[in-house]
Amino acid sequence: MVVQAYILIQTDVGKAAEVAAAIAQVKGVTLAEDVTGPYDVIVRAEARNVDELGQLVVSRVQNLDGITRTLTCPVVHI
Repeated sequence: MVVQAYILIQTDVGKAAEVAAAIAQVKGVTLAEDVTGPYDVIVRAEARNVDELGQLVVSRVQNLDGITRTLTCPVVHI
């Protein structure tokens, strides 16, 4: 079963488009869009399990330049 999540990202001022473009290239990211509001970029990502999802966020997404904060929201099927 694939684990999916939305990752809400805050960036440095003026960096949203650059961050969204960089994140879109990360393996496991299926969608990355710059948006308005309290978050600057919203990402949809998927992984084989929760541990792999955590590694995606911590080692690949959070290490990109321009990101100041992330909030990961796993998708649940109720």
